[in-house]
Amino acid sequence: MQTGIHPNYREIVVTCSCGNTFKTHSTFNKTEMHLDVCSNCHPFYTGKTKIVDTGGRVDKYNKRFSAMNIQEQRQVQPSTKPKSGEKAKTGAKAKTTDKNK
Repeated sequence: MQTGIHPNYREIVVTCSCGNTFKTHSTFNKTEMHLDVCSNCHPFYTGKTKIVDTGGRVDKYNKRFSAMNIQEQRQVQPSTKPKSGEKAKTGAKAKTTDKNK
C-alpha cells in the first residue's frame, strides 16, 4: 500500500436522537457522529410501522367527485342498443360500385 493516500480508519462513537449510542469504525473525520434514526428506533427494524390512511383519502376523493360523475352520466345520452327483434345499425354504409356501367 502506498503511504499518505488512504483515509484514517478509526473507531468513532455514534449517537442517535433516541439516545442509543454504539461504537463503530469509520473514515469520518470526527470522533463522534450524530444520527436522526438508528436501528433501535427506525420503524422498519422495530416493526412499528405507521398505518397510512389511504382508505380515507380514496373515500374523500370518491365523495368529492361522485356528484360530478352523476351529472356527467345524466348529460350523456343512453346508448342506442337495438331492441329485441331489430337489427343492429352499422355506422358506415357499404358502397357498391359497378365498373361495367
